[in-house]
Amino acid sequence: MWQAPKCDGGTPIFSYHIERKDKIGLRWVKCNKRKVKDLQFRATGLLVGHEYKFRISAENAAGLSAPSVSSPFYKATDELFKPGPPCNPRVLDTTKSSITVAWNRPTYDGGSEVTGYLVETCVPSLKAEEEEWTIVSPKEGLRATSFTILNLKENQEYKINISAINSEGIGYPGYVPDNAKAEDRLIPPEMDLDAELRKMISLRACCSLRLFVPIRGRPTPQARWTKDNGEPVERATIDSTSSYTLLVIENVNRFDSGKYNLTIENSSGSKTATVQVKVLDTPSAPQNLKISSVTNEAVILTWDPPVNNGGVNVKNYIVEKRESTRKAYATVNANCHQTTFKVDQLLEGCNYYFRVLAENEYGIGLPIETGESVKVSQKPQPPGTITLKDVTKNSVTLSWEKPEHDGGSRVGCYIVEVLHKGAEKWAQAVIVKETEATITGLNAGEEYMFRVAARNEKGTSDPRQIGVPVIVKDLVVAPVAKMLFNTFSVLAGEDLTVDVPYVARPKAAVSWVKDGQPLKRTTRVNFSSTETLLNLSIKEATKDDVGHYTITLKPDLDIDPELRKIVTINAGTTLRLFIPIRGRPTPAIKWVKDEAPLKETAQLETTSSYTSLVIDKMSRNDSGKYTITAENSSGTMSAGVVVRVLDTPSAPTNLKIKEITNQSVTFEWQPPLLDGGSKIKNYIIEKRESTRKTYAAVVTNCHALSWKIEPLQEGCSYYFRVLAENAHGVGLPTATVDPLKVSEVPQTPKSLMVTDQTKTSISLAWEKPEYDGGSRVLQYLLEVQLKGQEKWNNVNTFKTMEATVSNLNPGEEYLFRVTAINDKGKSEPKVLAGPVMAKDLVFEPDVRPQFSCYSVHVGKDMDINIPIFGRPKPAVTWTKDGAPLKFTTRVNINNTPTHTTLSIKEAATDDGGMYGVTVINPAGQRDTTVEIIVLDKPGAPSGPVRFDEITTQSITISWDPPKHNGGCQVSNYIVQKRDTTTTTWENVNINCARTSIKVPRLKTGAEYQFRIIAQNRYGKSCGLDSSSIVEWHEPVTDGGSPVLGYHLERKERNSILWVKINKTLIHETTFKSYPLEEAFSKTIIINAGETFTLDADVRGKPLPTIKWFKNEKPFENTLRQEIR
Repeated sequence: MWQAPKCDGGTPIFSYHIERKDKIGLRWVKCNKRKVKDLQFRATGLLVGHEYKFRISAENAAGLSAPSVSSPFYKATDELFKPGPPCNPRVLDTTKSSITVAWNRPTYDGGSEVTGYLVETCVPSLKAEEEEWTIVSPKEGLRATSFTILNLKENQEYKINISAINSEGIGYPGYVPDNAKAEDRLIPPEMDLDAELRKMISLRACCSLRLFVPIRGRPTPQARWTKDNGEPVERATIDSTSSYTLLVIENVNRFDSGKYNLTIENSSGSKTATVQVKVLDTPSAPQNLKISSVTNEAVILTWDPPVNNGGVNVKNYIVEKRESTRKAYATVNANCHQTTFKVDQLLEGCNYYFRVLAENEYGIGLPIETGESVKVSQKPQPPGTITLKDVTKNSVTLSWEKPEHDGGSRVGCYIVEVLHKGAEKWAQAVIVKETEATITGLNAGEEYMFRVAARNEKGTSDPRQIGVPVIVKDLVVAPVAKMLFNTFSVLAGEDLTVDVPYVARPKAAVSWVKDGQPLKRTTRVNFSSTETLLNLSIKEATKDDVGHYTITLKPDLDIDPELRKIVTINAGTTLRLFIPIRGRPTPAIKWVKDEAPLKETAQLETTSSYTSLVIDKMSRNDSGKYTITAENSSGTMSAGVVVRVLDTPSAPTNLKIKEITNQSVTFEWQPPLLDGGSKIKNYIIEKRESTRKTYAAVVTNCHALSWKIEPLQEGCSYYFRVLAENAHGVGLPTATVDPLKVSEVPQTPKSLMVTDQTKTSISLAWEKPEYDGGSRVLQYLLEVQLKGQEKWNNVNTFKTMEATVSNLNPGEEYLFRVTAINDKGKSEPKVLAGPVMAKDLVFEPDVRPQFSCYSVHVGKDMDINIPIFGRPKPAVTWTKDGAPLKFTTRVNINNTPTHTTLSIKEAATDDGGMYGVTVINPAGQRDTTVEIIVLDKPGAPSGPVRFDEITTQSITISWDPPKHNGGCQVSNYIVQKRDTTTTTWENVNINCARTSIKVPRLKTGAEYQFRIIAQNRYGKSCGLDSSSIVEWHEPVTDGGSPVLGYHLERKERNSILWVKINKTLIHETTFKSYPLEEAFSKTIIINAGETFTLDADVRGKPLPTIKWFKNEKPFENTLRQEIR
């Protein structure tokens, strides 16, 4: 609305032109499109929240008038007010250092959404004007409707008020009733046990158990769940907070039944409650299954009821049996009501397993089984007749018959006992598996009784005793051959076998002679002997076999019976073999080992009566068969002694890698050539990272000849080795020669796609494989195939995940595929979804900024990178506030085929505004806008400083917010005061949230000046100082000439000197008087050794040059001092 011009220029005004200007813009924009004849106009199309000013031009037949003085800035928004006070402010909780308050939203928000809340506190005082309110909430305001005030003084009372904030500012405060004291509240722990939890909770198996119990107390009580007699609840998930505790058990079973105890405890006490839970399930397994009796056809079982009956009584038991050779159980009795049962009609000698299951109304429960098979048998009958087979000076050999009945279980062994004449107690002599035994260690010439008992797995039979005592002594029997015939006949070509029984004690050496010459063994003629029988065998007899054969029984090598067994010796000890010899003439002795000469360290000694072999420091390599040969003119005799050296094994052989994956290595090997004289118990597998020097055991009890080592660290290189272990220790290792990298070929590359194409080239991109096989992908192989052909041609290898294939034929269709390659090989190829034709693309342009609003700190550089699209490449133009963007040394645009970038160096406040981007190509046009906000400290508060109320001790002042808030909300104001008799400014309040304040505790009659500084997150503004507005009236008479202006002077109260205030002529009858002592001067006192900083606000366009001086000398940067 406006008024008509005082002068219409001589012709009627027929239209008005209305223009507006955005506060962040530079141009005036016409508002009306049609003629406006009224003195008011409704401006539309405004942006909400923007500030505009307007001007009017009148038009008559002679033309347009000059525009009117512009109006103030008006914000395009509905009429708004500050919000009302929050509702129901209250104290929720207190501690010795904090108070928690809460409130509800204001009933009236002033027409603008409440954006936050402000919380203030003060210490109560007898005089209200002396109370200082302090903001305790964050500077950016609170979004929640509750807040905890921290760092309070213990037992101190506080006044608290809460104010709401909207776009218009801080609203009226709401006061918390009464004063709140910072003190701890102690509340004993309490729990609200639901009525359902006080009863027995019954639920079916496989359901979920949820026990939710609200709790409270101060301090927050600790919740602890236990079961039955205090055992921890292992399967449960427990969630406890300050207000509740929750126990959850998924898929409950019979074992989850019982009492669940909840104990909550804090410093004020404790409380315990119990919840009884019954899980309805099948029973658990019966207990203590025992075999109380076994016969040759029946077994009696006994057991105890299950510990957990599944919530209901057990109806009956099911008894089952299974033969040890079968896998399935057969039911013996499905309705047993006792805890004992006789299983009869079993097959004698068979092995059986038995099991028992309890049954209730929910089904059959878990079984309990016998740990080992039970053989249906009993102890055997006594052995049969005992026969004396042989007697020597220290041993007796017995034989006996098997028992008539073995009790249904095979006789495992026989126990031979001996009773010395004159003794009363039988002593166990030997346990054997055969029906013959030799009892050694007897005293020559002594008389002994013997008895034998049979034993099976059910027990030992009654013993069978020999008929008469046995005297221990050597039996000497001269060698005698018992020839049944002296002449043997055989047809030519037929085989002849001659067996000649003989007796000799001690054993004699046997030689055969034919026609006075020693008989030689051939492929047809052979002879042999046992302890009781001589044998001559002739195959396919010829006339050459006719003759006189003579048998000579001569002395043998006297090898100790112990040496005829395997001689076992520990590694590192000395082997000593002593063998008596007999023969005439004295035989020649020869020793060999495994048909090879003895090693040089072997020591040999031979006389006419004995030979000895000594080898020191035996090792596993000395194991083998040592053969001694005695030879004289009467014949040759050989005997062997098998020596086993007990040592650790040699190294395993043929270590091979069988498989390598990204997490494991599988390898195999063969047993060691030498087992160290003891069976290999197990193998030890060890690994070592290639960067380390020591091996670490993977497994120490491997019983196979292969092993899979996992998990291994993907991509690492390892050495591996295997060692065999026997009863004597760990043997030598066999190891991999080179390190093995734990990896495999990569997976297929992902998302192969076409990113661009022309008539002669196609650009592709892909993503790396989801998994690289444990080894870094080294390169990618790209291949091309012309449509209709089968052959794939290599394009090239690439280390990046994009490529352009050029030199293509226009109009042809091509198919592409890509393969990932690491040090283990190639992956499967990723093939493009379909063939692509080589042709130029045309599509309309598009511009897509990532954000609609960007911000930058003043003085900082800014780059806005906006993606653009289009084919062919679109042309890009920029505007600012509707006008073409002007490029300067600070503001510049850089365009690429895919992006347009706005660069602003050392951003200034004027750089803020609405920027438009337009992209155009033959296919179309697309526009977008982005807003740039320059973040800076705010401008000075808007003046003048108003004195709303003045008393003898206080002054209430107010001001207006800054016209420029620096791009973010003003968080607080700093209010300072200065007695005009001094130059020192004192802080009144450094955290003032409103644009008014009451300054208390002033001196009556003193004169003060006030300074207001606005602050946001980026810094402090320049100060707005209070000033005196001096007004006067025009002179009564002008002296006959018009008054050109006025001069104004002032003097201090205690001074006699008047000082001129104005620097130029004053044309009005008012003048704003500032203090003269406003130079930047301040004294700072610090202690030696401390660090101090001087801050000075500097602004100007262009940025002014800054120089510092100390004692009128230029100040320069050194190691101790810095200007920045």
